[in-house]
Amino acid sequence: MTEPAPEGALPIRVLVAEDQSAVRAGLVLILRSAPDIEVAGEAADGEQAVALARELRPDLVLMDIQMPRLDGVSATRQVVSEGLADVLVLTTFDLDEYVFGALRAGASGFLLKNTEAKDLLAAVRTVARGEGLIAPAVTRRLIAEFAAKPVRGTGTAHDPAILDALTRREREVLSCLGQGLSNAEIAERLDMAEATVKTHVSRLLGKLELRSRVQAAVLAQELGV
Repeated sequence: MTEPAPEGALPIRVLVAEDQSAVRAGLVLILRSAPDIEVAGEAADGEQAVALARELRPDLVLMDIQMPRLDGVSATRQVVSEGLADVLVLTTFDLDEYVFGALRAGASGFLLKNTEAKDLLAAVRTVARGEGLIAPAVTRRLIAEFAAKPVRGTGTAHDPAILDALTRREREVLSCLGQGLSNAEIAERLDMAEATVKTHVSRLLGKLELRSRVQAAVLAQELGV
């Protein structure tokens, strides 16, 4: 069952970046089946993805990891650093260094290419709401795996002293992010309004100079928050 678009709400504009034309066509077909999602454009490689993100300014880029000319990790880094859009990465592997690299680059989450259509649509809506942790059970596994055994060349570079800038409440929220909790789950855990959680997340990201809540979750795991 397709989720209806809220009355008066603007559709979520998505740029699909995938080098395999058949896979890209399938993704586009799924996205276009939802009334609250609009396919803003299609890219067949990383360079085109960055160029179209600059031109079209979508809300979200659905980014394949392994693409020609410019890989998805590098493309993600450019899109996020320029503030062009949120990025949801696609991969055929649930735990590979490319996925972790994309999260490090500022991606808001990741999906496996064999994800069911309804889950893909739900993930797009989740990222568009600013909820970066996709499929919590899988994400928790990914965060824990790479925090415990950093990928070569991407080891912990954070001084625990950076946490001194956070208030007690912000530390509690960061801890919850490290457990893969959504804003709603954090609100329930800490007995606060969901809007207040969003404010705390935004502030701690700014203080820690992080690009996404997923980066905050990885940091929380690395520092044992």
